[in-house]
Order: sequence, then C-alpha cells, then structure tokens
Amino acid sequence: MSHFAIVLAAGASTRMGTCKTSLPWGEGKTLLTYQLEQWLSVGFTPVVVLGSHNSEKQKVCPEGSLTVINPHANTGKTTSLLTGLQRIPPNFEILAISAVDQPRKIEIYQRLLLAHQDNSAMITAPTYQSKMGHPLLFSNGMRSHLQNIREESLGLRQIIKEFYPVIHQVKFDNPAVLLDINTPEIYQEQLHNWGWY
Repeated sequence: MSHFAIVLAAGASTRMGTCKTSLPWGEGKTLLTYQLEQWLSVGFTPVVVLGSHNSEKQKVCPEGSLTVINPHANTGKTTSLLTGLQRIPPNFEILAISAVDQPRKIEIYQRLLLAHQDNSAMITAPTYQSKMGHPLLFSNGMRSHLQNIREESLGLRQIIKEFYPVIHQVKFDNPAVLLDINTPEIYQEQLHNWGWY
C-alpha cells in the first residue's frame, strides 16, 4: 500500500462533552469506524492517532487500519500529526490528513484522489466558496516539510501558508468539505442532514 491517511482522534473533545470517537454515526457505526471504513474503501491505509484517554479504541478499529497512541496529545494537534507520521513508511505515494470530527462521503475522497494524481500535485485541498476544507492530500515530496512542523509555528497552517501558491484546489459545490463536528448542536444537525436518524 502506498496511500495512507492520518486520522487525528486524540483530542479531549471538550466542546462536545463526550469522546467524539464513540459518537454513533450511521447504522452500527461510530464516527471513528465510519471514517476508517471510508478510507479503507478508497484504498488508503488509515493511521489513527489516539490519546491516552481513549487508547482502548484501538480494539474497535477495523482490520487494515493502524493505530498509534500520542501520550502528549494535550499539548496540541501538531504532536498527534507528528506521532502519526512516524507510522507512515518513507516511500508512501500519497498521504491524506483528516480528523475524526470531519466525516466525508466516499465520493469526496475519490474526487480528491483523482485530482491529486491527474495533476501530480504536491498538495491537494477541497474548497467551497473559496474556503479551504479537509482532507488535505500530500505527495511524498512534502514529507520533510511535514516532519518539521511545530505547534509554536502554527503547525500544518504554516505549510498551507508557505505552499499556498502550489496547492491544487478542487472546488466543491457542497459545504460538506468544510464540516467539523465540534459541538452537540452541530452533531445533532448533521445526523439529520445525513439521514442517520
């Protein structure tokens, strides 16, 4: 496998009030398992970064996914990204970065993957009405840059800023690419939108 997806799931879910990885999402699934199955179905190996507080979620991750624990998750998202990178083989072709609270339908992943490959892009990002969303796709040439990110220099945002002119932007006519499920209100609203009730 040469396609990998880091799924950041080590956050404390403070605003949600409960661990996001356990939130029901779809029939018999959780937000975590739904995401991992979506990535697996488009040929990516998901690498889930969990924190010490939810490390038991390793048991529910579907076959084909990898897990890693970030004991320093409370110091910022950048440490989780760097922890996930350590599990990615040096010769990867494409690396996607997403978060457990950013569920996407498979069509979004397929379209981004195709655009990334067709354009031999360094970075590919979905956009909606000129706003950049997630997930982001990176080529192998970006690995050294990703390994050098630091929390104090804005982490991933620094890379986006630095490489903005070369990011291949894929325009979507659906705000789904901007979705972050951060609060109980957004969660309830999205359950309705996705027809999970």
